[in-house]
Amino acid sequence: MTSGRAKSDHWVLEFTSRQPTMIDPLTGNVRSVDPKQQIELQFKTLEEAVAYAKSNNIPHQVQIRDKVKRISKSYADNFAYDRKLPWTH
Repeated sequence: MTSGRAKSDHWVLEFTSRQPTMIDPLTGNVRSVDPKQQIELQFKTLEEAVAYAKSNNIPHQVQIRDKVKRISKSYADNFAYDRKLPWTH
């Protein structure tokens, strides 16, 4: 499980594929024959990303992530004697 915030300070322009994706029977990875599927453009601001999409006639849709409420606690709380929730593993 990961909850880091690394590389979350930029906007990404991803291309959607019109070709169906296939599952590789050997590795189980998802693959596509559309080369645009591999392109990911990064921008510092939302305005830069939208301006690029508009100037190149790329249909776009903005998806903003919800804010995550983080509960700070210490690592030692995992081993507390009066723990409220039981271990799950």
